[in-house]
Amino acid sequence: MSSFATVFGGVPEVVGQAPGRVNLLGEHTDYNDGYVLPIAIEQKTSVSMSRNDRSEYALCSHEFGRMAHFTTAEPPAEHFAAYVYGCLMEARANGIETGPLDIYVQSDVPMGVGLSSSAALEVATLRALRTLTGSAIDDVNIAQLAQHAEIEYAGVRCGIMDQMASSLAGTKSALFLDTRTLERRLVPLPPASAVLVLDSGVARTLAGSDYNQRRAECEEAARRLGVSSLRDVHDISQADALPEPLRRRVRHVVSENARVLRAAEGTSAEEFGMLMNASHASLRDDYEVSIPELDRLVGLLQAHPSIYGARLTGAGFGGACVALCKPKGLQEAARAVLRQYSAAGFNGRMLVPPADTHEFAEQ
Repeated sequence: MSSFATVFGGVPEVVGQAPGRVNLLGEHTDYNDGYVLPIAIEQKTSVSMSRNDRSEYALCSHEFGRMAHFTTAEPPAEHFAAYVYGCLMEARANGIETGPLDIYVQSDVPMGVGLSSSAALEVATLRALRTLTGSAIDDVNIAQLAQHAEIEYAGVRCGIMDQMASSLAGTKSALFLDTRTLERRLVPLPPASAVLVLDSGVARTLAGSDYNQRRAECEEAARRLGVSSLRDVHDISQADALPEPLRRRVRHVVSENARVLRAAEGTSAEEFGMLMNASHASLRDDYEVSIPELDRLVGLLQAHPSIYGARLTGAGFGGACVALCKPKGLQEAARAVLRQYSAAGFNGRMLVPPADTHEFAEQ
């Protein structure tokens, strides 16, 4: 197995780490200037780095088993390296200079299932740079630089939720975030609850085009309602005169914002679960981003006695589901649901908690 030492020799000067995240409530609200409630997961990305005496940066990815070489003037050809390069360039633009580096990336954040492996990589890279240079940038600055890096250098038009969650959230407290003002606070999970994430086994192949379409529909609905974004609509009846599907899109955003605000006030696990169930129904019926496999997996989760509630998480059209569970029943619930899901002809897997976690204590 490779490591920084085996690839570059010696030990790194610094190591930065950052977690992935799962969004508990607040789906498709971030680009509508709304509210979100993500929580960090236990899996992390680690970025080790040291200054070198060469004229170029060297980046090794443990997971991809590949090397990339580049300079600030010549970006890497490899896409996996674009995220790190973007962070280096954003840091440089903000006065954080390092010179060429040896960089080693290792991660156990599941990739391609909506748990923000890219944000974890960006935040870990910037944390390592902060330590290496003694920079005074704070955690919010890191999230903002990470978002800019992904937009400008990786070509992903993302909101700031993922980077803020990776930079500021914990695994026991969700991050309540107002995506318009960046007002935020930590919200503890309800007592006697834990988070379970299952992969539906369906790749999110349609998410790109349909995501853009949903975003355009929200922008058109806001234009017709005379508001800058759907965040400014507080009464669903304001959308009654809109044609379909715009009326349903507004109904989802308004009701989802209300669910996040209610959860952020502090609720029992049972009520939080009901909010998650309602969120999935809204995403399925009003926002139309679910698919039969996600509906089947969510339905199995919702029917299990150890689970308070469940919903799809992420853009939809495939990917993962998140559930709030009784900690002592989490492992058994995951096994039972995945058996039933497999019997129906689908191939799911547990993503959170990590596979080597066997038990959880009551909070």
